[in-house]
Amino acid sequence: MKIAGFTYVRNGFDYGVPFLESIQSVLPICDEMIVAVGDSNDGTREAIVHLNSPKIKIIDTVWNMQLREGGKVFAQQANIALDQVEADWCLHIQSDEVFHEKDLEYIKTQIELNHEDQRVEGFILPFVHFWGGYDHIRNTRRVHNFEIRIFRNHIGVRSYRDSQGFRKYQSFEAYENGTEKGEKLRVKKLDATVYHYTGIRSPDAYAKKVAMFQSYYTSPEALEKKLANHDYQMHSVDRTIPFTGSHPAIMHAKVAAQNWEYRYKKELSVWHKNDKLLQPIEDFLGIKFGEYKNYKLIKS
Repeated sequence: MKIAGFTYVRNGFDYGVPFLESIQSVLPICDEMIVAVGDSNDGTREAIVHLNSPKIKIIDTVWNMQLREGGKVFAQQANIALDQVEADWCLHIQSDEVFHEKDLEYIKTQIELNHEDQRVEGFILPFVHFWGGYDHIRNTRRVHNFEIRIFRNHIGVRSYRDSQGFRKYQSFEAYENGTEKGEKLRVKKLDATVYHYTGIRSPDAYAKKVAMFQSYYTSPEALEKKLANHDYQMHSVDRTIPFTGSHPAIMHAKVAAQNWEYRYKKELSVWHKNDKLLQPIEDFLGIKFGEYKNYKLIKS
């Protein structure tokens, strides 16, 4: 039984994502690591080569900005990497996600234990979403609690929507033309956290990152209008709370290098109307109303 990791990245340094740490965090349990590297001009490709790992296989790509609607370019890049995977199991990690070393052996063991059980098509993992600084996480109904990050190969899986999750398809042609919605994967839940560092930026870098990221979802004209009428300060978020756990060891240098201070400012928080009403109820009950689940959970 073999496991292959796959990911994609373009101008990782400009985006300020920990793409090198991301790749390295899963290498110990991967027999191979497929990295689709987009047309970058900030040294991203060279840095990945410099990791000097025989497990890493780079696929050079050019991002099609005509696929910006809904972030389709992200799904396209994930599929390009996925198509190069020959192993029994696929482990997807995005360039702003890192696995903790304490969970790696557990993850590998769970895959091995379920390898012969054909009911199990994949695994969901819990997420913690860092925001503002390495000592705060966003914990509201607007962030996803679980996502599929591990699944069987050779069962017709494609990246779903903007590569947030995955589904299986009878026809890749139907997937491409949008006539097949796909079938949710049957999954088990793993107690191994994905550390999501998407919101870690200095105030200036955060504004730059948001502008760049949104360019993959909207036209230049719509983006200009959006930027002119929106406050992208990192404090404009619904809620964050202090993080009291431990970061993956591969992230310790970045954590120590943080040279700005972030503190949640309730008076600057921005809530969707329904969220502001529902969040206190969800906090009290410990449940999430209408939670989006792009998977079928196997309970036994």
